[in-house]
Amino acid sequence: MVPDNGGGAPSGRRGSSGSRRKPRAAAGRRITLPPALVEAATTAAAKAVAAARPWLRRLRPAYPRPGRTGWRRWAPSWRQWLGACLYAFTGMVGFVAIAYATTDIPDDLNSFAKQQDNIYYWADGSTMARTGWVSRQEMPLDKVPPKVQGAVLAAENASFYSDPGVSPSGVLRAVRAAVTGGETQGGSTITQQYVKNAYLSQERTLSRKFTELLLAVKLDNQKPKKQILQDYLNTSWFGRGTYGIQRASQAYYGKDVSQLNASEGAFLASLLKGAGLFDPALGKENRERAVERWSWILDRMVETGQISAAERATYKTFPEPSGTSLSGTPGAQTGYLVELAKQYAVRSGHIKDSDFDLGGYQVYTTFDQSRMTALTAAVQNAQKGFDAEKRPDTDKHAKIGAASVAPDGRLLAVYGGPDYLKQGFNESNATTIPAGSAFTPLVYAAGLDEGVLRTRGKARTPLSPTALYDGNDQVTVQTPEGPYWDRSGKVVKGRNDGGRNWGQVTLRQAVANSVNTPMLQLGLDVGLDRVEAFAERSGLLASSLGPRIPTFALGENSTPSAIRMAGAYETFAADGMHTDPYSVRSVTRNGAAVPLDAPKPVRAVSAKTARAVTEALRDAVTEGSAKAAGKARPGAAGKTGTTAANTAGWFVASTEQESTAVVVYRMALTDLIPLPLTGLGGDAPGTPGSDRAVRLWADYVKAVK
Repeated sequence: MVPDNGGGAPSGRRGSSGSRRKPRAAAGRRITLPPALVEAATTAAAKAVAAARPWLRRLRPAYPRPGRTGWRRWAPSWRQWLGACLYAFTGMVGFVAIAYATTDIPDDLNSFAKQQDNIYYWADGSTMARTGWVSRQEMPLDKVPPKVQGAVLAAENASFYSDPGVSPSGVLRAVRAAVTGGETQGGSTITQQYVKNAYLSQERTLSRKFTELLLAVKLDNQKPKKQILQDYLNTSWFGRGTYGIQRASQAYYGKDVSQLNASEGAFLASLLKGAGLFDPALGKENRERAVERWSWILDRMVETGQISAAERATYKTFPEPSGTSLSGTPGAQTGYLVELAKQYAVRSGHIKDSDFDLGGYQVYTTFDQSRMTALTAAVQNAQKGFDAEKRPDTDKHAKIGAASVAPDGRLLAVYGGPDYLKQGFNESNATTIPAGSAFTPLVYAAGLDEGVLRTRGKARTPLSPTALYDGNDQVTVQTPEGPYWDRSGKVVKGRNDGGRNWGQVTLRQAVANSVNTPMLQLGLDVGLDRVEAFAERSGLLASSLGPRIPTFALGENSTPSAIRMAGAYETFAADGMHTDPYSVRSVTRNGAAVPLDAPKPVRAVSAKTARAVTEALRDAVTEGSAKAAGKARPGAAGKTGTTAANTAGWFVASTEQESTAVVVYRMALTDLIPLPLTGLGGDAPGTPGSDRAVRLWADYVKAVK
């Protein structure tokens, strides 16, 4: 028998020899059901309607209610109220259950909850400073004394270890506050507070509060209570720029949290209610509130069994916290060091600024703490004669920049300014002051290494330190084609300090005695382009080098920083090998090393030339322009530097341990225009600013022997 393609019942047969079924009615055609089937269905439907009629009567419209008059006709019955409440309760339970099941604990914490501060270390490994948008350091719970933990529990959530992560009474108060717009109510558990701090925003809305409750319950089911308490203590705000109880302990008491007692812990616990209200350093009213809450927390600790009544009786005096500064926060000179190290670490470690701001980095700098102390003291001693109020025309805007660099490029010390928190402008790294004649040793080195070209088209002539040049004042500067004419149509002539005529002098003598006219001519003989290239090989930045005109050889239009000048002179002390100054030895992030592009030494000039320059610089210290420095450190090699307009006084010198550059100048930070040094500090007219730089350097090197 062949099945019907339509799947219906057979409608009849034709014959007995296996005749085929009739096809099913086509779609859209009326199908006639058997009478018996229709009758049975009708009977069943009638019985169902009759049975449901009593219930249908109950479901008839209740408004207006029959048998009632007035307002009672429209008031719902108790059954209707009960039914509505049951429906609402069932719906709410179902909604909460679905929401709980579909809510996941976020994988990522809020950015500030992940942030830590960055720690900077001195060259000897001791802590120099801590910085970052957030001052925070992770601290394991077992490092927090039990009584300090107890103070937090007594103040914030005594039932923490027994509650399910939420407080019903606290929830109702928070909901009422959110609906009415009233003041924020307490009562949130520690788990709820941690959820709000770590995962959510601080906005006061019902939706945020509902999410907080769900996450708190789920977190309580998934994490051990001790882990939640540890995370809470590490992410809570304690004021003074600190997150976490470890940084709070250091900020308020200058010690690690492991060293706190119950009384100090009670004060820190009070800050969790609002650091801005309870920090005693912020006013008398704050202190009164802090003492009152501190006392209350200690009493609560007795009630909750955290301490005994006898121990409570010993805490009669409020544990006064220290001032408002966090130990290690960069200021004064440390701020300049931190800024230099940060810039170097970010650039050389290929670290994004956004990542660095999240913190967690340990920056091991090259700065020597004892040298920093000595350099700062030497600068302050040199500034004693400055009196901007008494002599505003000569002493106002007086500044000193200084830097010390080791033979391998390590930046050992800098003087950046009076205080980083008051003046961010770093005077040791400024590229605003002309180098003056302190630049001439670079010209001398380029000449010894490159030779000179006096006749165009001829081969370059090798040069020796004994080569003679005209050292007289007002000597005309010559080119292979003849005298050098400036743009105004005047012949350029060299000028010596004080208009002195030196006669014929060797180049070595010219460097040692700071004779300008031979160096001016030497620059053109070597080629200013070659001098510029050598200056860059020695570490001076191309952006700090001026245009190639004759005075370029005298440093009149080049403005390298003290850091770069110290690095350039170190090239001579290192036999011609130059390593760019660097301020960071290594960087780690939470213990993992961060690769750095460390500077490598490169050959800037031949060893023979470097030694020849060093000999000339030693002459300058023993018998030349820097004779006053010779007594401070025998064997030092250095050079003074002055400018034609007397706007800068330099001294750059090398010892076996380091090269140090000092610059004294005057400049208003509003316009960055150099001002003359005449009469600075009450000096007699004609006293070069380099004298003060030499004395400063001498004080420094005496202190670091």
